[in-house]
Amino acid sequence: MMTEKIRLRPVELSDAEALATVLDRNREHMRPWDPARPESFYTADGQLERLRGSLAEREAGRVMPWVLEETGTGNIVGTITLNNIILGPLCSAVLGYWVDAGCTGRGVASGAVEEVCRIARDEFGLHRVEAGTLLDNVASQRVLTKCGFESFGVAPRYLHIDGEWRDHRLFQRILHDRN
Repeated sequence: MMTEKIRLRPVELSDAEALATVLDRNREHMRPWDPARPESFYTADGQLERLRGSLAEREAGRVMPWVLEETGTGNIVGTITLNNIILGPLCSAVLGYWVDAGCTGRGVASGAVEEVCRIARDEFGLHRVEAGTLLDNVASQRVLTKCGFESFGVAPRYLHIDGEWRDHRLFQRILHDRN
């Protein structure tokens, strides 16, 4: 539970239809921040296929995906994922998240990032979490800095977003410095 109104829980195959609905509804809201998506991405079948891959990666220990769910309604209002989980001497992962347009500015993303960082530290034993934003994604940069992330550089032409290779500002949060 993140807040009284929003809870964080691991994604399930049964979330495919609800994810397709919320992603389709937020298509224009997320377009500036997302890669080009095929129409199938916005369908229950497309989400089911994507979830199967994500859950296989979770079983292999490389990814941990969650949904953000409104308590009471069960509506999905976002996702947050630890990607590229690497143990050993690096003990690091890459964070990705999005929230429904109707939930922006309400602390939902910040609460999710804080909770996932706690889980990454306390349950996964990670040392560091990294995240990247487009240079002009000030709202997401505010979420990250509010949650203790520090900018450590810019990656030129880092991801193919909205039809072009885009520069990203990179952030990291050191979760602990124990040996």
